[in-house]
Amino acid sequence: MALRLLLLLFPLLSSVAGLRRSDFPPSFLFGAGTSSYQIEGAYLEDNKGLSDWDVFTHIQEGRFGSVNPAGVKFYNSLINGLLGKGIQPFVTINHYDIPQELQERYGSWLNPEIQEDFTYFAELCFKMFGDRVKHWATFNEANFLTKLKYFMGKFPPSHCSEPYGKCDSGNSSTEPYIAAHNMILAHAKAVNIYRKYYKAKQGGSVGISLYMRWYEPLRNITEDHLAVSRALSFQAPWFLDPLFFGDYPHQMRQILGPNLPKFTEGEKQLLKNQIDFIGINHYETLYIKDCIYSLCDLDTYAGDALVTESAERNGILIGKPTPVANTYVVPSSMEKLVMYFNQRYQSIPLYITENGYAQIGNSSTTAEELINDTERSSYIRDYLTYLSYAIRKGADVRGYFVWSLMDNFEWLSGYTTKYGLYHVDFKSLKRTPKLSAKWYSRFIKGYEQIEMASEESPKHLVS
Repeated sequence: MALRLLLLLFPLLSSVAGLRRSDFPPSFLFGAGTSSYQIEGAYLEDNKGLSDWDVFTHIQEGRFGSVNPAGVKFYNSLINGLLGKGIQPFVTINHYDIPQELQERYGSWLNPEIQEDFTYFAELCFKMFGDRVKHWATFNEANFLTKLKYFMGKFPPSHCSEPYGKCDSGNSSTEPYIAAHNMILAHAKAVNIYRKYYKAKQGGSVGISLYMRWYEPLRNITEDHLAVSRALSFQAPWFLDPLFFGDYPHQMRQILGPNLPKFTEGEKQLLKNQIDFIGINHYETLYIKDCIYSLCDLDTYAGDALVTESAERNGILIGKPTPVANTYVVPSSMEKLVMYFNQRYQSIPLYITENGYAQIGNSSTTAEELINDTERSSYIRDYLTYLSYAIRKGADVRGYFVWSLMDNFEWLSGYTTKYGLYHVDFKSLKRTPKLSAKWYSRFIKGYEQIEMASEESPKHLVS
């Protein structure tokens, strides 16, 4: 199972194009994220066992065994190096990949047995690194991951069924919810272990990071407004409602019926309030159309909520397109989704654990073009501006982390999609700060004014 680090850079004061560091609380944490599989390589180095992604990306291990000393040494060195530079590590225990042995042995997340393996791994992390790591997230984008693995079949083990995908095996009507059920219980058990044996001494907190699209109604009719509520509940609340209230959102129960697993009464008691903070990964805003009373195709990411997604309304796109398909710049969504969480899960700290802007690079793209990333600087500024509005309205947001610190392996996109603040020459491995890295650094450090490509204030792009 893989670790992910969000690097927290300590705050100072600044004023940038109307956005000021003082718009955020003094203790607010700024940082940038990385993921072990996406930056480390180490396919077969230092006795590392194969993960499912090692197998998936090389198409042509370990369970309750001894701890790999090379891996422990690596992360000890990394954590100590960060602390030595005044950077707090914010560690995610599992970011997408999983030991291939667990997939072959019992089907990984489709088997309740994985709950024991995950909690074993989580406790090893608490025991070995918890004296220095004070922020833990059990999973990164667990809700998104289960959809990609078992609903659409795009990530290993590539399970799905029509109409959501064409795979050799799988059932899109049941498997995503079985996998999620095991992840939710694994999270709760890991938090229980931390609180029982480690929290008093180490003083840390444990949360979970979830993927969250924001939705707007395609039509100004009751059916589409209800569809938005329904589609939102099928995202992060799918995982969070059980951890706050002991069960899944009622909209999910109504639509999925017996395909949605049930928690026992003992499990419900275990689940409640087993979370110290919510991490939100946000990139996309789309329109939603109801598919209960309207005919439409359901073969989209949100189809299980009986809705369909659209990027445009009356021929007008929801926001400025980015180089990534179906991803548009809609900064106002940051304020809206934060207030949604603030209202639904009151008195819980929030972190924006991922938010960022992608570039596409190919053989003809020059390093200079990639380094001169004014769009990314504008994007970060505008989303931070709307995040500051939510904080002014009372949302308890404690940090914002850009994805990602450096260009890396972006899963199915390989090395062509680049989110990094730092450009990486993948031949020489030379790392060069982009304009966005310099902007972000100067903003955090309190420098007064930074010239940007566009100084226009962010605008609401949806009504």
